[in-house]
Amino acid sequence: MTAPLQQMKADLFKAMGNPMRIQVLELLCERERSVGEMLVELGVGASALSQQLGVLRGTGLVLARREASAVYYSVTSPRVADLLAVGRQLRADLLSLQVEMLTDLRAEEDADSQG
Repeated sequence: MTAPLQQMKADLFKAMGNPMRIQVLELLCERERSVGEMLVELGVGASALSQQLGVLRGTGLVLARREASAVYYSVTSPRVADLLAVGRQLRADLLSLQVEMLTDLRAEEDADSQG
C-alpha cells in the first residue's frame, strides 16, 4: 500500500504530466493571468483550459480569484517555477547523456566497419 506522502507526490507529478498544464504553469510562473489572457496565449478552447485549471487547482498548484466578471489565476508558490526549471535541466541532462551514448555507439560501429 502506498504511503499518503508518496501518493501526494505522485498526484502532484501526475497533475504536471500534461503538456497543456505545463504551459499553463509556465505562463502563471511569469505573472498572474486572467482566463481570457490564457485562452488567447494558449490558443485553446475554454472548456479545455477550464478542465486543466481544475486539475491544477485540485492539487493546490494554482489559486483563482474573481475580480468583477474575470477570473485570475496564479501559482501558489514560487517553487512551482523552481520545479519546472529543474525539470528542464533534468531533461537537458538526459538528452546530453543520450547524445553521448549515440556518439560512443557510432564510434564503435565505425571502428568495427574499419577493422
